[in-house]
Amino acid sequence: MIIDSQWVESSDGKWQEILNPGTGEVIDKVPRATLQDAERAVAAAQHGKESMRKLHAHERAAILLRIADSIQTNLDSLGELLAKENGKPILQTRAEVGVTASIFRGFAEESKRIFGRVMPVDAVPGNERHFAVTIRQPLGVVAAIVPFNYPVELYAHKAAAALAAGNAVIVKPPSACPLTLLKIAGLIEAAGIPHASHQMITGPGEVLGDFLARTPGIQLVTVTGSTEVGIKICQLAAQQLKKVHMELGGNDAMIICADADLEKAATAVVLGRLARGNGQICCAVKRIFVEASVFDRFAKLLADKAKALKVGDQLLETTDVGPLISEAAAKEVEVVIEAAVKAGAKVLAGGHRRGAFVEPTVLVNVPVEVKLFKEETFGPVAPLVPFRDVAEAIRMANDSPYGLQSAVFTRDISRAFDIAYRLEAGGVIVNWSSALRVETLPFGGVKMSGHGREGIHDTLMEMTDQKTIIVHNAFPEDQPQ
Repeated sequence: MIIDSQWVESSDGKWQEILNPGTGEVIDKVPRATLQDAERAVAAAQHGKESMRKLHAHERAAILLRIADSIQTNLDSLGELLAKENGKPILQTRAEVGVTASIFRGFAEESKRIFGRVMPVDAVPGNERHFAVTIRQPLGVVAAIVPFNYPVELYAHKAAAALAAGNAVIVKPPSACPLTLLKIAGLIEAAGIPHASHQMITGPGEVLGDFLARTPGIQLVTVTGSTEVGIKICQLAAQQLKKVHMELGGNDAMIICADADLEKAATAVVLGRLARGNGQICCAVKRIFVEASVFDRFAKLLADKAKALKVGDQLLETTDVGPLISEAAAKEVEVVIEAAVKAGAKVLAGGHRRGAFVEPTVLVNVPVEVKLFKEETFGPVAPLVPFRDVAEAIRMANDSPYGLQSAVFTRDISRAFDIAYRLEAGGVIVNWSSALRVETLPFGGVKMSGHGREGIHDTLMEMTDQKTIIVHNAFPEDQPQ
């Protein structure tokens, strides 16, 4: 791991093996950082933040562009390594690395557009002679806690943003798949980043994440993860009144109206849930409400498409669905499927587990009170529920503590906007899957899905402080006519 711009082992010499989730083979090993290691990283970051603060915007932009070019140059090798350790099919991991390079380029450009404002003070009586401006300045040190499902892309949304804003950053990669991010950390060092401004510590999240949240010397903790993890991080961060940025779990709803393009809707569920990230996507559709008059037709369309998907080795370009991040994770999905079936659900496609692999699964007759439907299921599972009118669909969709993204399928644009306004979610996708994220657009949830927004234009606001500067009596007194 990299602490104080040096590649180091853990202070107690302990290591953690990283496995290919599909085969169980050991790919490599990484240090298991101790609290002493984390303390050293935080201390070094205090120097790193001063070096970053001194960089001009064009210097930060140039560094980020060099990083982006280096990631793009190494796209194939990074994509292969990510597939090995994460389990997503290699076509998807290559695409993720490409998006990561694009995000770094986007933040390089945006680092030159961190604007302040000139404020009219004469709007307030007695202050007519003053002059005021606002500027935005770096927070200092950002701790970035990265999840396993899209580790490289989500890392970029956090680390590239922190650096673009002029902060130092300490990255905690996912315990199950940190190798690709460590390779990228090497590329960042080679790109000429200031000393100790980008550090990466590997090890158990319950130790390192908790420490980064509660320790002084860190001004913002940005987390993508489960709602349970987010709540704990918020509680710990409150001890230091530090800022937190949370993109947490979701139980995203899709509403399919009778006038929808059912073929396109079924394809959207496949590509946005069953065959994307192996179903391990926070904003993937997880509850599908279908108007009763077209329910059976849509269910058959989706089941046929699910059965045609190829499950297997994630390193083969013909694979659609690879292994989940671990066999334990696959067993959790298996348990909720079996519980739903026991409660009355019927499996139209899939439903079986083999090691860390879960077949793309489509279920009907799903009781809305089962865990599969009420809570986030991280796997390739699509439960279908009928509705008779839009008001009923919206009520069921909003009957959730989560509100990350949602989707609606209809050919009626007025109905689409009406539903979009009424859904309780941070984003609504019309005529496609909820698993759609564009780096230039704000992304984040409401309710228990978190707070704050990530995106090229929005994250820099989260990672800077606004300062007001007032020049007292800068203007002359009004001259008599």
